[in-house]
Amino acid sequence: MTLHRPAHRKNPYKKECHISSEVSLKNSESYRSKLNHSEMGTDMKQNRFTGCLLLLTTLIAISRPSNADEQIYSQTLKSTAWVLAKTEGSTSSGTGVLVDAERRLLVTNFHIVGDARAAVIFFPEREGSQVINDRDHYLKNVRNLGIRGQVVGIDRKRDLALVQLARLPENVDAITLASTSASPGAVIQSIGNSGSSDALWVFTSGTVRSVYQKQFRTGSGEHDFRVIESQSPINPGDSGGPVVNSSGELIGIAQSISPKARLVSYNVDISEVRAFLDSDWKPAPRPIEDVLAKTQLEFSKHESGHFQVSVSQQSGAEQIVFVTKEIEYFERTDVRRVWSLAAVLDQAPTAATMLRLMQQSSRTKLGAWTLEKNEAGQYLMIYCSKVDATATPDALQSTMEYVARLARMAKPDLTPAVTEESPSETLSSWLAK
Repeated sequence: MTLHRPAHRKNPYKKECHISSEVSLKNSESYRSKLNHSEMGTDMKQNRFTGCLLLLTTLIAISRPSNADEQIYSQTLKSTAWVLAKTEGSTSSGTGVLVDAERRLLVTNFHIVGDARAAVIFFPEREGSQVINDRDHYLKNVRNLGIRGQVVGIDRKRDLALVQLARLPENVDAITLASTSASPGAVIQSIGNSGSSDALWVFTSGTVRSVYQKQFRTGSGEHDFRVIESQSPINPGDSGGPVVNSSGELIGIAQSISPKARLVSYNVDISEVRAFLDSDWKPAPRPIEDVLAKTQLEFSKHESGHFQVSVSQQSGAEQIVFVTKEIEYFERTDVRRVWSLAAVLDQAPTAATMLRLMQQSSRTKLGAWTLEKNEAGQYLMIYCSKVDATATPDALQSTMEYVARLARMAKPDLTPAVTEESPSETLSSWLAK
């Protein structure tokens, strides 16, 4: 890429040096009293030259590539990984950082792994002194370079996930966690696997804007954690990567960017990472298709995206039960809704019917009746229950069978009875018309 400089751009430092020298001399009365005009002119020129030389030396030092940044990059790279996971039928790509070598634990973002229980991890490989940053190299050598990982804990609120690796390659080190957070103005560095670049292990530097508690929403849900707001570019794929201070210590996990501002990114603060690692790890939700496949029930994917399950009753009849594709959550509780349609009514249920259903809801504790109205103006009587998203296949099957049984049992009471008219009643009604 060729860089262009404006044709008539003036040296911005020449004027600043000139002013700085003149001001310092004008403020020195004793100096002016001891010199005549010729001596003063000579000293002014000498001071201007000295001031400009010092400034030029400083600027050259600042603009020169920093060996410290190279050392931090090389040091942090030993802990940085490329993370691949399969969520909702597609492969998600991101970054992770090794935080515990003894237990082989890697931290990344929850939105990278989603409801996946497995992930594939790659650590950087070198060819001589150079890092191999070609994606295809790792994908073609997945059997040798890929490491299987199991998602052992998640925290949606903090957007963090913990992956335990089957093994660790040589020359990989766990990163050192900083004892305190970063301060505004501090210089930070990060490594990520941005999808906007053809290369892996991309280095980025920036500065901290602020550190504070933030509540916000992303595509993966509601978040509430202490963020490091920084002025550094983050792109999809960088998420989950290490953000380090000038000592190479982990001070945050790259998380997201601001859609309303340029070069403003958010990182999960080290205090949140430590709290997550010290807490009881909550298992990641099981992919619903995998759970249903292990039940003894037939299921298919409905056009709505939810899963439709056929549950057999003791009478031999079939009752359709639905399981949501999405996971509902509050704090660290993850659940899925399981529901079945009992009746479709043209008129609202009577007060006596609603009272009876409410009493049944209070007795069962496992679910409740809901009344909804569709676009055609009809009333839908639905029995709904909620099940832990980490439940075993047996627990999910039991919940679905329970919902199907209650919905089936309530049908006779909810569906208006059809009475057959006697011939005389039919004749009377026809004549009345």
